[in-house]
Amino acid sequence: MLQGTYLILCILGIALPYSQFIPFLLEHGLDLERFFEQLFINRISVFFGMDVVVSSLVLWTFVWLEGSRLKMKNLWIYIASNLIVGVSLALPLFLLLRQRKLEETTPLDKIVQS
Repeated sequence: MLQGTYLILCILGIALPYSQFIPFLLEHGLDLERFFEQLFINRISVFFGMDVVVSSLVLWTFVWLEGSRLKMKNLWIYIASNLIVGVSLALPLFLLLRQRKLEETTPLDKIVQS
């Protein structure tokens, strides 16, 4: 159930941001100057931009610490997904694979007995 929820959130985390980014790319190409100009066009945009930057740093820290604690492999994938799509993909993807790791290391019969 929880894994399914995280998977749906991963799909939404790709689809919703890219539904706005792809039209931008089609219209302007990979114009980074225009991208950042539009991202920081007013205080509300700056608010959301700064929120995403800080959220990304928090996510990277969480991925590194929690992923290392659980001995998860390929932690770079979550950082890359954050840079390619955003927190909206990287966080549910990490939580999905973290949940799988937790369930594989904690058999269900131990949980039921607790």
